[in-house]
Amino acid sequence: MLTREDFHQRFGTLPVFGMIHLKPLPGSPLFGGSMMEVVESALRDAVAWRRGGADGLVVENFGDRPFIKNRVAAETIAAMARVATDLKRAFDIPLGINVLRNDASAALAIAAATAADFIRVNVHTGAMLTDQGLIEGEAASTLRLRVSLGPDIAIFADHRVKHASELVPADESQSARDLRFRGLADVIIVTGRETGAQVDMQRLMALREAIDAPLLAGSGITEENAAELAPLVDGVIVGTSVKRYGDLSQPVDADRVERLCRRLKAG
Repeated sequence: MLTREDFHQRFGTLPVFGMIHLKPLPGSPLFGGSMMEVVESALRDAVAWRRGGADGLVVENFGDRPFIKNRVAAETIAAMARVATDLKRAFDIPLGINVLRNDASAALAIAAATAADFIRVNVHTGAMLTDQGLIEGEAASTLRLRVSLGPDIAIFADHRVKHASELVPADESQSARDLRFRGLADVIIVTGRETGAQVDMQRLMALREAIDAPLLAGSGITEENAAELAPLVDGVIVGTSVKRYGDLSQPVDADRVERLCRRLKAG
């Protein structure tokens, strides 16, 4: 597992990871028919992230809704590997892979094939009730697969991921410790209730006291709350607020990225 010091040595001080929300991929219901359009859109967003000062990127098949809850199709893996390869070749910064809704094995395979640095897993331990149905964590198989494919690929795992609910009330601090010490997550991500929703600051403070592990805010980071968030986290994952006009369907706006990064790192 990465310590907080390990994390900062590898990814920098208070890194900003920018989301590359991929357009619908081949095989998904909303695919537009052009893989080149998918690639070009991803590269444009990546350029905007870098111009604005982001420290890393996360590729996610965001356009593939409704999402498959576990094992995605071969064409999804192939398409994401194509995009990740182009991004890794063009930008010398850390790259992460998130295969929605919860295909950690596919994410590991893509990361290993493209020299990506980490994967994001929405449900790594425990079980969550989602719009895809019940999703159960597969930490045991994920960690074993990582040994054979890429031992240095870090696992960024969500704690009580957005767009999901627990089946029964759970002790938040205990579940976070289980995610870290029984699931062996390298990094723990905290989000709001849905995409773009702000993280509960009280929850962040409680988790910071409960576990000495790299902690990221994973949704709802804006210019307005960046300074308040900064002392509580080791980094952030940003998507919605830096899109043009603040519209999730629009491209990334480099000026918005620059302002957010400046506010976040000012202190």
